[in-house]
Amino acid sequence: MTAYLASVLFVVLAEMGDKTQLLAMAFASRYRWQTVMWGVFAATLLNHFFAVLAGNWLTHLIPIHYIQIAASVSFIIFGLWTIKGDSLNNEDKRFNFSPFWTVSIAFFFAEMGDKTQLATVALAAKYMSIIPVWLGTTTGMLIADAIGIIIGIVLGKKIPERFVKWFAAIIFILFGLLGLYGSLPKEILNIPVIAGSLLLLLLLIYFIARLNRIKVETEK
Repeated sequence: MTAYLASVLFVVLAEMGDKTQLLAMAFASRYRWQTVMWGVFAATLLNHFFAVLAGNWLTHLIPIHYIQIAASVSFIIFGLWTIKGDSLNNEDKRFNFSPFWTVSIAFFFAEMGDKTQLATVALAAKYMSIIPVWLGTTTGMLIADAIGIIIGIVLGKKIPERFVKWFAAIIFILFGLLGLYGSLPKEILNIPVIAGSLLLLLLLIYFIARLNRIKVETEK
């Protein structure tokens, strides 16, 4: 149950303001929301199945201690990625099949290499579990994309993107830091190392946020 609930939480957070959530909102403006949700469900079920298999396979090649460290680092990276944000780049117009297959195929390919897919790999490796993580990440995708559709389309309002992005990013980074604190050898966790690492992380957050702000201002 812990693996399932953690997978739901992490993917809901990862998906907020993500490319595939934007894709769901774009498709919901063209097709019935039920069709979009079924397409998201089918694509996620298949895509994340491959992801949890990959994550579980890693546990047979690499000692679990190193996997836990890598998973913690990946959560920090996902947090920074969330601050950076995503854009659609016309991915909602790449395919022209029936509505269900258009949504399913577009989502499947948009999710390849996306942070929610990579988070699924990391979660499967961290919890050494396939079914709970698979079902949890699929549930998380459906919840997050349903929220995007309801707020962005049905209610005719925009998601408060900046607040959501920063909230999700902070949660990711905190989980990553706590994971590293519990996984790294205690002898290297002295005050200078911790202080230097936190300073480096704050600088990265500042520069990513600044570059993102400059990009937004340039596009206006």
